[in-house]
Amino acid sequence: MSTLFRASRPAFRARTFFQQNASKTTRRFQSTESTANAAPESWMQQFWKSEKGPKTVHFWAPMMKWGLVLVGISDFARPAESLSLTQNAALTTTGIIWTRWCLIIKPKNYLLAAVNFFLGCVGVIQCSRIFLHHQAQKKLAEEVGEAKEAVKEAKEAIKHKSS
Repeated sequence: MSTLFRASRPAFRARTFFQQNASKTTRRFQSTESTANAAPESWMQQFWKSEKGPKTVHFWAPMMKWGLVLVGISDFARPAESLSLTQNAALTTTGIIWTRWCLIIKPKNYLLAAVNFFLGCVGVIQCSRIFLHHQAQKKLAEEVGEAKEAVKEAKEAIKHKSS
């Protein structure tokens, strides 16, 4: 019985018990002397080991999202009447909201913030093209309406002169 108590005695001594466990979980940092002798990591090694490197979603999500930006840029060549206002408004809103979010989260993801910023810019440009097209169509419709009225008045004037 006495050996059981002797074996459990360190567990009841809180100070030594927690000190032993704390030494197992803490990291030891190298001194500056030993890191000075170590070879510096290349840019690619640092990038590969980074928390935003190619082994994480923080890298691949922006890479895939650049496709949306490129598609939006290619839509600059399309006529404005074939563009969707709701789709481009959604891209604009997404770009603006997620740009802000990327600068709030930790780790800050500047690559994702950049792609969302450009996505918002492309969306704003496309929405402005659609808006200007609608304005031009309204103005053209008004001019056509005025021209039809002028032709109608001219026909009536000709009828009155001939009768």
